[in-house]
Amino acid sequence: MTSTLAWAILAGIGLGFGLWCLVSMAPRMSRPRLARRVAPYLVDISAGARDAVAPARPGPLPVIGVLIEPIASRARRALGGMLGGSELIARRLRQAGASLTVEAFRSQQLLWGLAGALLGVVVAVAATRLQSAPIAVGVVIVAVFLASGVIARDYVLQRAATRRLARLLSELPVILEFLTLSLSAGEGIVDAIRRVSRISAGELSAELATVVAAVNTGLPFSETLASLGRDLELPALSRCIDQIAGALDRGTPLAEVLRAQAQDARDDAKRDLLELAGKKEVAMLFPLVFLILPVTILFAIYPGIFVLQVGF
Repeated sequence: MTSTLAWAILAGIGLGFGLWCLVSMAPRMSRPRLARRVAPYLVDISAGARDAVAPARPGPLPVIGVLIEPIASRARRALGGMLGGSELIARRLRQAGASLTVEAFRSQQLLWGLAGALLGVVVAVAATRLQSAPIAVGVVIVAVFLASGVIARDYVLQRAATRRLARLLSELPVILEFLTLSLSAGEGIVDAIRRVSRISAGELSAELATVVAAVNTGLPFSETLASLGRDLELPALSRCIDQIAGALDRGTPLAEVLRAQAQDARDDAKRDLLELAGKKEVAMLFPLVFLILPVTILFAIYPGIFVLQVGF
């Protein structure tokens, strides 16, 4: 390859990249969708609306996305058909606080699977070079790595949801006590939740802020709280929401109800700690038996052995 041909190829790549950027920035001639027209009025309460009204980024990626979207959509449907559990994925995304949709999560699973497949190809090629193996073994290795990538993304989501639910559960007694203080001072339940969500930080405060935002848009307070309990599926929070709804219906003082719920949440946390300590009791014996005890015996016996050796 001559230098002139190399420069020509480099100039052609630069020209193609520039033209692709211009094409991606060109406005579409089709009529805007309803979601795109409504999005400017919902930017304050919807992350999807903010993404819809955001200016397009220059580059070839939007055009590439349009080209591969039919293939990606078929792959997502095939993956969803094989794995199933779209409702479970949606619930875990909600519990993890992720802004992804089920389709976006399936796309990430496909990308993780492709990354695992590429790693499997590398491992298969290395294995065939080190030791001659049939092609079927390489295919099995690639398939195993591909499935491992897909399963790993689901495992990461499950871990994120579990950790966030644990944080929500740990924040619940403190939030309930703050609400009790606000109610005792004479505020209403909605104003108390608004105050707590504004002055505190944490996962549960963010969820309460979304409840306040939904109530400000005109949604009923009880239905919004019930929807929060159904989405998160946290037993302690669902029980507390049911108690609040029942107190509002019957006219029971909310301060006493929330104080009792806070005490119940703390008792549940203590009981969970005791159960966890009971499960970890056997595991705690390993460092004691194999690390601390041998070192203690060594420090107790070695000086005597040393004195005996020096004396004789």
